[in-house]
Amino acid sequence: MRLFLSLLMLLSLPVAAESEWDQVETALQEKTEIIVNRSPDCSCCHKWIKHLEKHGFTVIDQVTHNLAAVPARQDVPNVMRSCHTAEVGGYLIEGHVPAGDIKQLLQQKPDIVGLSVPRMPVGTPGMEMGPKKDDFNVISFDKDQQFRVFNRYQVGPDQQYHTVSNGE
Repeated sequence: MRLFLSLLMLLSLPVAAESEWDQVETALQEKTEIIVNRSPDCSCCHKWIKHLEKHGFTVIDQVTHNLAAVPARQDVPNVMRSCHTAEVGGYLIEGHVPAGDIKQLLQQKPDIVGLSVPRMPVGTPGMEMGPKKDDFNVISFDKDQQFRVFNRYQVGPDQQYHTVSNGE
């Protein structure tokens, strides 16, 4: 009987909601490959890769024990670094950048090296941890190491992310 009650309680728990980042608003117009360089021990990188795949990216997962030695990583300024470096459409993507921002980058084609979400803010794609969420910025960087806000995200009263600005 105790086993039956335990199973009943487990089945009555609410099912985990999909990530708010998984809602695809803009579809990719063509097959788009993204190469993700990551450590084999990084679980949040796996989650970020799943996020990209849900948005239609074809992910080439390159596992390395020495991320610092990846050539693309050398073009990412130290202050912009996070836990993985990706390459897509001639741009670098560092850290937990939302797929929507990558799509926007590929559509607009600005004269920059890439985008970054420095460090690992809680709540970003791949870094979801329940209701806890940090406000964060997606930063663009160029070859002269000039930085600009590409998108700014804040958590609203509804506990969902809202774009506060689009480029500054």
